[in-house]
Amino acid sequence: CKRQCQGRPPLSAQLKLTASLTFLCPPPTGYALEKKVVKSKVGEKVGLPCCHEIPSSESLENYRVYWQKNTTEVVLAYAAGKRISEHNSARYENRTEIDPRNLTLWISPILDILDNGPYWCVVQHLRFSQNPVVVCNEPVNLFVTADFSEPNLTAEVSADSCESTELVVMCSSYGGFPKPKLSGALNNMPVVWNASWVTESSLSLYNVTGKLSLNVTQDVNITCSVEYNGFTKSASLLLKKTNVCVPPTVAPSYNVVTASSISIVIFLLAITLAARYLPRHAGLATCYKYHPVEFCQVTGEVRSGDQNPTLCVQGT
Repeated sequence: CKRQCQGRPPLSAQLKLTASLTFLCPPPTGYALEKKVVKSKVGEKVGLPCCHEIPSSESLENYRVYWQKNTTEVVLAYAAGKRISEHNSARYENRTEIDPRNLTLWISPILDILDNGPYWCVVQHLRFSQNPVVVCNEPVNLFVTADFSEPNLTAEVSADSCESTELVVMCSSYGGFPKPKLSGALNNMPVVWNASWVTESSLSLYNVTGKLSLNVTQDVNITCSVEYNGFTKSASLLLKKTNVCVPPTVAPSYNVVTASSISIVIFLLAITLAARYLPRHAGLATCYKYHPVEFCQVTGEVRSGDQNPTLCVQGT
């Protein structure tokens, strides 16, 4: 393995072999490389640190530097201080560069989550032109995050009464990575969403939807939170209890209706009889006195024997 790493094939062959450099020189048995982890978001600029820094007494011209993705894809290559782009992946064209001193790989911008994964920094020293020495061969893991949309909270009334309101609450968020966790609270008390996720593959964006059935007796505030890779997007909604309640109308009983009807009939009959009786006999009770005679509305006769005789005539 030592001879394979230190051999110097032609430059064109070197570039073809860069994808397999890490396999030509695996770490010793029982030795595990600890991957550095760098986190970034879609659209941002990110720097991946290399495992070697060029001393101030030297320059990039004394080295070959290869940055590879998954040991199979050439991201960036330098040889004797010159950038070699012949075999670079078109995916990284015009968006990569390295620091000439610490060999950090800069990617700008992160296009999508396909930039996610391990990157390898392989450095060879050209101390001897015939036998370049591998001085660095270590991975860095890039973890790319895609932001989810702001959660959309909606509520639909499924049943309503004067005592309570039954609601179906939906929370949805789209276009994020990695797979999120959905959490929530009802008046600051935790609730568990019935969540479902949709994605095309393990390296595709996620859509998430949560459903919750509630029975509320008063106004409450519900919160939905989408948590992913240390980030959180939240939204709140005030759920109102329906206050307009019309008590059901109770029909009167049969006995009440019958008694009321009889009372009304008796009242109407009394009014009718009174209307017929009073015009005929109202004169019985009243006489009008005039001097020297009294007019009586009943008999129409004149009474004698008094000092003031009474003349009774039929009243009109």
